[in-house]
Amino acid sequence: MVQASYNDIAQWYDQFLRERPIYTEVILPSLLALVGEVDGEVICDLACGQGWVARELARRGAQVTGLDLAPNLLALAQRYEEQEPLGIEYIQGDAQRAEELSDNQFTGCICVMALINIPDLQATFQSIRRILKPGGWLVFAIPHPCFETPHAQWTSLSDPEHPLGRIVTGYFDERQWFSSNPDGVRSRVGDYHRMLSTYLNQLATAGFTLERVLEPGPSTRQAERVPGNREVPTLLLIRAHLSDSLQAENVSCG
Repeated sequence: MVQASYNDIAQWYDQFLRERPIYTEVILPSLLALVGEVDGEVICDLACGQGWVARELARRGAQVTGLDLAPNLLALAQRYEEQEPLGIEYIQGDAQRAEELSDNQFTGCICVMALINIPDLQATFQSIRRILKPGGWLVFAIPHPCFETPHAQWTSLSDPEHPLGRIVTGYFDERQWFSSNPDGVRSRVGDYHRMLSTYLNQLATAGFTLERVLEPGPSTRQAERVPGNREVPTLLLIRAHLSDSLQAENVSCG
């Protein structure tokens, strides 16, 4: 498979999201559970893609700004906005710096299945810190780093109650990698595998306090597609907030 960018695969990716139950039936309800009520919130959808989550938040009363690096994905997002006006503003920019966004602009930030595609995780967390208001919150979703390692694979077990297991290797090898699955996203654009401790430690270094963690199980349709998800979580979702004392230093960190 030829390596590409999200800008190159924008149309394919848009169709992919609409066809895979993991996005609408697992990621979205888990994300909304962590975000909570959003009516009146001012939210950044960082690395928003074609805006599928931004639209869900805007429908629930949030004022949403989406930032993404890929112009073709933003063009799709803007097309959806024209078809269903929700007041979402879409901006092209790099999540690692988010220079197009102002300090202390948002009450919350989401980043859905995108941190894995960003080379500089610490810079991204620092950018999120800068654009959040005092006490602002962050919710992000990623493939579970403990089980979605570059060489992880399913294996059959002799236990009839638990017929599938997960073989995990290369967990400590933090790097960019490309999947051998020709039907998946990671075979096209790859992602950066990082240990769970890397995410949590860099989150803390950026001044965030962990609030809640979800490791959702599969929906019925997702379990039919990937039976092993009944045994091992595919996803990790985290909610954290920014302490007021650290947020006060935002201007000097910009």
